[in-house]
Amino acid sequence: MSPDPVVGVFALQGDVREHLSMLRSVGAQARPVRRPEELSEVDALVLPGGESTTMYKLATSFELFGPLQARVAEGMPVLGTCAGMILLADSVAGGIEGQQSLGGLDVVVRRNAFGRQVDSFETDVQFADFAEPLHAVFIRAPLVEKVGAEVEVLATFHTDAAESGGVAQREGPGGDPTPIAAARIVAVRQGAVVATSFHPELTADDRVHRYFVELVRSS
Repeated sequence: MSPDPVVGVFALQGDVREHLSMLRSVGAQARPVRRPEELSEVDALVLPGGESTTMYKLATSFELFGPLQARVAEGMPVLGTCAGMILLADSVAGGIEGQQSLGGLDVVVRRNAFGRQVDSFETDVQFADFAEPLHAVFIRAPLVEKVGAEVEVLATFHTDAAESGGVAQREGPGGDPTPIAAARIVAVRQGAVVATSFHPELTADDRVHRYFVELVRSS
């Protein structure tokens, strides 16, 4: 892989400009992706926030959804933020009937788990092995309710179990769910696929994008 990988940003909806700017700031060649031929020219992809059902419909209309599914299945590195996380999840609670998944994440995700736009909030989370907490912006954000055995939890924040609506779970060796603690899972990784409930492009902190670009370089 080139030291300056080509990372596309799904550019039919969402904070495209912000993602492109942040990717370039951490050394990637970043470009918008709207067509299948543009997807074929990138090493990795960012799926930005937006509205997951609209993104699905737009991707289908632009004949991009099938090629996206194929590239994800082939192992292309992908970073999904907010709605992008929903598109990557194998199972969506509260999803729209008929909406398909790109796949890549063995998780159950709940849409709009934190409420409507008016319920948006910011908080600090501990992400992976970052030395300092990460300030995270949540806007109509999804929540990971369950992770498969091969999924790495990258970030959580802890709340009272009664407040959080339950306890996050991990699938055990026998398939039985195991409580993770009174934690809200807000970032996960499975192989080359990374997803966050929050919008890392909306702060000045570039560490999530740097983390992803380093993953792409090592792929």
